[in-house]
Amino acid sequence: MSFYSCFIVMAGGALGTFARYAVSFIALPISGRLPWGTIIINITGSLIIGLFSTLTLASGRFPMSDNMRLFVMIGLCGGYTTFSSFSLQTLDLLRSGAVVRASINVVASVVLCIGAVAVGHLIAMRINGEVGDAAQAVIEEQA
Repeated sequence: MSFYSCFIVMAGGALGTFARYAVSFIALPISGRLPWGTIIINITGSLIIGLFSTLTLASGRFPMSDNMRLFVMIGLCGGYTTFSSFSLQTLDLLRSGAVVRASINVVASVVLCIGAVAVGHLIAMRINGEVGDAAQAVIEEQA
């Protein structure tokens, strides 16, 4: 882990955090009974990481440096996606007695985000000519 790699991850995280704030703000009008901003962020973040991770492998259509992959996958997506917010909002729904809404939040977030990662990966596989894993380094799996 070099200083440059840390800086790259921090820069991506700053951009991802800003993007998260912007999407959350835009989604406020539709987020009355469920945290739709968080759900949208988790779905789009999952799609982005699934697509980018596969397209940019060394064997992918658009191979990129390890630092660029760290910037997007750990920095940008890490700052953008909001699993901790999802967890807190789900707990708040449960604590307020909204068990059905909490369950919808969990199922929608988990199923749609896994589906988004799969769709992103499949699109990238097509672009790559059916070649590619989702991660090429252990640290990328932690993103």
